[in-house]
Amino acid sequence: MQRTLRDFIAYLSVEKGLATNTLEAYRRDITSFAHFLKQNGVAGFEEAQRRHIVAYLQSLQKCGRAASTLSRNLASIRSFFNYLFAEKRIGENPAADMESPKLEKRLPRVLSTQEVDLLLEQPDCRKIGGMRDKAMLEMIYATGIRVSELMSLDVPDVNLDAGFVRCLGKGSKERLIPLGSVAVRHIDQYLLYSRPKLVRDENERALFVNQHGKRLTRQGFWKILKKYAHLAGITKDITPHTIRHSFATHLLENGADLRSVQEMLGHADISTTQIYTQVTRRKLRDVYEKAHPRA
Repeated sequence: MQRTLRDFIAYLSVEKGLATNTLEAYRRDITSFAHFLKQNGVAGFEEAQRRHIVAYLQSLQKCGRAASTLSRNLASIRSFFNYLFAEKRIGENPAADMESPKLEKRLPRVLSTQEVDLLLEQPDCRKIGGMRDKAMLEMIYATGIRVSELMSLDVPDVNLDAGFVRCLGKGSKERLIPLGSVAVRHIDQYLLYSRPKLVRDENERALFVNQHGKRLTRQGFWKILKKYAHLAGITKDITPHTIRHSFATHLLENGADLRSVQEMLGHADISTTQIYTQVTRRKLRDVYEKAHPRA
């Protein structure tokens, strides 16, 4: 089973060009399914039947997993068996035509512009770490990039003179995203005064580094974000994706067109971006009901 899974991950990496985080998600999902098969006396993937897949999804549901988790696991399993069938490693595809559970579309949690301002005011730019944190927070709000994209940036990816950042998104797709003047100013200060004091290896290419001079991790950024959210007195549960959601929502609220926001976010399908229009409509409705005398 392990060798088959390694072949599948290699196929996704080489043939499909999927990002490392996506590959790890596939690996976790299929490994979990393989463990379930072993527990139920199924020796290999070639012996798996549709009933085993259904039973596995039911076991996840009984454990209280969300519909989105079930849907993702089924998508991983379906892709895996499609691969095995195409490679003629199995005679029949047990996952063929299996439909994902209907997902309830939840509106993304966003911060108000006032909350964003409060958050961005927290880093102490008189300190080396604070200068770096300010640059990171300003950049992620100015661009709406994913935290994994932020952490993977190298110094040459940022063109401060032109006011753009070059970003590699899902599937290694490149996009250029504008940087606002405030973000440019703080990134410039970080590069001039903070990063040189943090970096110990002159060959280090990472834009944002930790106290040891190495590339900052996603987990490291999460901790930094949580710290400043607490200092700002923001009680909402904030994640890096909350900043991304806020970026998109605030752009649309201020007149940006949907296609431009889609391009900046790196969404392959505009329907993914359209959920932010529901957030802005809901806000308009709230304003109307509070302000109109006959609402």
